[in-house]
Amino acid sequence: MFFLLFIAYLLPAGYLTINVFYLFVSAVAGRLGRADDVPITTAVDPLRRIAVLIPAYKEDGVILGSIVTNLQQSYPANLYDLIVIADSFQPETLIKLSQYPIKVLPVQFEQSTVQKSVSYALNALPDNTYDIVLISDADNHMASDFLMRINQAFGQGWRAIQGHRTAKNTNTSVAVFDAINEEINNNLFRAGQRAMGLSASLIGSGMAFEPTLMKRALSQIQTVGGYDKELEMLLVVAGIKIGYLQDAVILDEKVQNIAVFQRQRTRWVAAQLYFIKAYFKIGIQQLFKGNWQAFNTLIKSLLLPRMILLAVLGLLAVVSLLGTASFQFFALGLLGLLLCSLIISVPASLYRKIKGRDFVVLPALIFGMFRSLVNYKQAGKKFLHTPHTETSEPH
Repeated sequence: MFFLLFIAYLLPAGYLTINVFYLFVSAVAGRLGRADDVPITTAVDPLRRIAVLIPAYKEDGVILGSIVTNLQQSYPANLYDLIVIADSFQPETLIKLSQYPIKVLPVQFEQSTVQKSVSYALNALPDNTYDIVLISDADNHMASDFLMRINQAFGQGWRAIQGHRTAKNTNTSVAVFDAINEEINNNLFRAGQRAMGLSASLIGSGMAFEPTLMKRALSQIQTVGGYDKELEMLLVVAGIKIGYLQDAVILDEKVQNIAVFQRQRTRWVAAQLYFIKAYFKIGIQQLFKGNWQAFNTLIKSLLLPRMILLAVLGLLAVVSLLGTASFQFFALGLLGLLLCSLIISVPASLYRKIKGRDFVVLPALIFGMFRSLVNYKQAGKKFLHTPHTETSEPH
């Protein structure tokens, strides 16, 4: 009986400890290490042909503004194409898009997913036309030097690169915390991973690949949502390391209310659980083959969502006040390390945007994360689209 009680305590305690120390080491590495950026120079470097694929599902309200912004690249206009995969767009939107120097692929699927749209576009591209394929969401705005930085990274020998996706808006309390979450992820799972010699985590947009590499990997993906996790694993299993460019900035609209936040997180949780089920065995097999990159990708998927981890450790710390000194040291120590990891991962620019009233929504966001654990099955059957609210059109 004592042994069973010991195991029942040891396993969750060990799991929580692994979670916290993994995040802490990654956070410190991200702050002390360097990404894979190189300065933009005038040195002779081949300018590659780039296809910017923009999968867009019913994004009539945001697509025009994004197109206007993303056409303002410092990269030569004749060497990149914006290709909108227009899923279920209104006819009038397609007419407006036809007035810009871009390519539009109208599509309509019985069950729409980003992966289907990207795969369709890749198969539609003429062979040997593009050297780089880049994925951008319909609401994303690339910095003017984004493509130039991507091109230079491929000149350094990279075959897969993740850019620095960051918040386009912080106009609500939910958007502020979503922006903070994005930057924490950038430090932990991109800058931190690269500082330790590991592959950066993919994030779904602002990422670039060799066309044949991308096409081969996407043909193996089966998930309904969160295809970036599966894509990352397939690449590292194939021995492809993923780089990260801190200075290649692409702006992304953050969710602005709790309902959309919960819907988005439900999709993410479903993708994470699907990934664990589909790739747990593969991750273990890769470990025994000496592929630490693939095993590390599995480890990342086994980590608790941070809001849930924060809530669990907070509750544990309160309960520990009624227990022994060693229990208090354990619980308070883990909570302190987690908070330290989060604090050092947030850039100073975002701290200036936080107001006291923003913390009022934090309990609701944490509750929303717990609800996403309950509702995840709906996202496994149907793609849960995250609507965007930016409706401004160019004049």
